[in-house]
Amino acid sequence: MLWEETFGAQLEKFLSKEQFIFHAPMREHTTFKIGGEADVLIFPSNAEDVSKIFKLIELFSLPCTILGNGSNVLVRDKGIRGAVVKFTEKFFGGMKCEGQRLTACAGAKLKDVAIFAAENGLTGLEFACGIPGSIGGAIFMNAGAYGGEMKNVIASVKAVTQSGDFIEFSGAGLDLHYRHSIFQENGCAICEVELILQRGNVDEIKNTMADFTERRESKQPLDMPSAGSTFKRPKGHFAGTLIDKAGLKGLKIGGAMVSEKHAGFVVNTGGATAQDVLTLIEEVKRRVYEAHGVTLSPEVRIIGEE
Repeated sequence: MLWEETFGAQLEKFLSKEQFIFHAPMREHTTFKIGGEADVLIFPSNAEDVSKIFKLIELFSLPCTILGNGSNVLVRDKGIRGAVVKFTEKFFGGMKCEGQRLTACAGAKLKDVAIFAAENGLTGLEFACGIPGSIGGAIFMNAGAYGGEMKNVIASVKAVTQSGDFIEFSGAGLDLHYRHSIFQENGCAICEVELILQRGNVDEIKNTMADFTERRESKQPLDMPSAGSTFKRPKGHFAGTLIDKAGLKGLKIGGAMVSEKHAGFVVNTGGATAQDVLTLIEEVKRRVYEAHGVTLSPEVRIIGEE
């Protein structure tokens, strides 16, 4: 297609050839290992790249999807039209520490940021040591675990608007609450975050992280592809408990299955399609409502062409 040749030639002016892929199979770029092709997948390496990419996307009138580690998403089987801008550890994963302030680029894996904080004697990010996403994605979703969440440690975020302008947000201006941030509405791409943490004892911090890791590994199906927790926590309940009590562990549709280890996870047993997962999610929602009168809502982001 002509637009691809022209668009690719423009990208080559400021990106290396390994930083963009046309007709990229998204099953290779998400933790669920599911999804059709993206028209073009782009890996920026700094905020200036992001600005140029967004201006180019606007010039070509392409739809734009922003991704982090791909750990909390289900890409539909028809894939994603337009451009996917993906923040990865390889190209966008730098970190630095100055006193109690830790700065991380959006593609850095959250667990690596937690480890980096521990190595620098900083406490407050232990809860994040097992969350399988990038720090940008963690801010986007206000990720949390074991009583902690991102909103408690964010000082500021540098981002780029869809029109390519640079913008900075204070932590207080991010509208952070349960699995929500302002970035879910404003379309900005998170590029860099500054965290403010507290001084702590390195051994105590690492012991806490080891305890959280052991608990996660013992309870969650980390040996199978998934998008993490499939459902949001209903008020006054735990989704996994409701699903388990409804007798749905092991329920399978195609290659998608309710984990036998933790009912809050839908896993890819091999070759699952997005439609398998979506059908299973709807069946789980139906049966949980019948059994408990509680309506579950997916936590996983469902994206791509219907």
